[in-house]
Amino acid sequence: MTLSTPPVRTRGIHRAWFVAGVAFVAILGAAGFRATPGVLINPLQEEFGWTKGTISLAVSVNLVLFGLTAPFAAALMDRFGMRRVVAAAMLLVAAGSGLTVFMTASWHLLLLWGVFVGLGTGSMALVFAATVADRWFVRHRGLVTGVLTAAGATGQLVFLPVLAHLAEGPGWRVASLTVAGSALAVVPFVWWLLRDRPEDVGTTALGADPEAPRVAPVRGNAALRALSVLRSAARTRPFWLLAGGFAICGASTNGLVGTHFIPAAHDHGMAEPTAAGLLAIVGIFDVAGTIASGWLSDRIDPRVLLAVYYGLRGLSLMVLPSLFAATTEPSMLIFIVFYGLDWVATVPPTVALCRQAYGADGAVVFGWVFGSHQVGAAVAAVAAGLTRDHLGAYDLAWYGSGLLCLAATGMSLAIRHARGR
Repeated sequence: MTLSTPPVRTRGIHRAWFVAGVAFVAILGAAGFRATPGVLINPLQEEFGWTKGTISLAVSVNLVLFGLTAPFAAALMDRFGMRRVVAAAMLLVAAGSGLTVFMTASWHLLLLWGVFVGLGTGSMALVFAATVADRWFVRHRGLVTGVLTAAGATGQLVFLPVLAHLAEGPGWRVASLTVAGSALAVVPFVWWLLRDRPEDVGTTALGADPEAPRVAPVRGNAALRALSVLRSAARTRPFWLLAGGFAICGASTNGLVGTHFIPAAHDHGMAEPTAAGLLAIVGIFDVAGTIASGWLSDRIDPRVLLAVYYGLRGLSLMVLPSLFAATTEPSMLIFIVFYGLDWVATVPPTVALCRQAYGADGAVVFGWVFGSHQVGAAVAAVAAGLTRDHLGAYDLAWYGSGLLCLAATGMSLAIRHARGR
């Protein structure tokens, strides 16, 4: 069946760009909301007396659900549409963050920041970016994947310094309510501008053949489809190499640096807002690095890109323990810029490899690969917290993560494009 209506344009701009714009805002918010516990660790410890290990456990639950929700969210988007899933996710984040102002026990933190916010932000994770790029773009698909991935870094840029100042000044409750209000503010824009497929507004994907057959929406049980895709992909070698490498990616970014950089810098006398500002700079440069990575993924073998990214990241983490100080030294700024360029530059080539190897199931497969990313992040978050509690320093965590990144370099080069090889 071919489309009977001509492609629609809005004032010369393809509708795909409007969809990408609202997706950018949603992903930006999700990244900022998920990263918030990093600025709450010390305030919560001071008020409630909870150990860093206990608070890190809640962060780990958040990270695991942020990842494991992704493949089911991708399947739900196929079944019920992106607009409904993303709007519901924003409401869940608002509830989880807003209710934290009433918590009195550590299990409340586990439930609200761990479960509620983890499920909500996981539904707007990078599988959302992959789904938007796959449905709405043929031309510039890699670039759009890079831009939407960069939204995650921009979320840190926008939220972390502000939330750090709020947590240190008015208090962590004001920071939590700010997250809740921001999530609620995005819902109307999602409902108004986000559309599930080009056919819904009588157009085609950007760069697609107008006479190409229409892709029918997926029917049936979304959870069963997600599990079926996992069962099929798990029989292939590329899946395990991608999942293993991306687990290390999560451990070395969200789990370690994203969660523990601020308290580690505080251990060396640096003020928390200053450390949060450094993470925001990571976000600035990650925008450039990830967009460039998306552009390169359209032109260079993604396996080679992944190997380079992981190798450089591993070497930089091994240097980091010697750079911490009470003030922001030039050497730390160099690390921040370098690390920022590499922060999630791994995503566009990973999405490209999932698409190459698994075709129409690529977005759901990437959801499972992203799940491994967050499992790795969760393990690293807890391990680093326990390391700090028992050894009094984070050094072992930085060195171990660096070695794992070097291992991911070899795993990336071992990936083959063809399914099942």
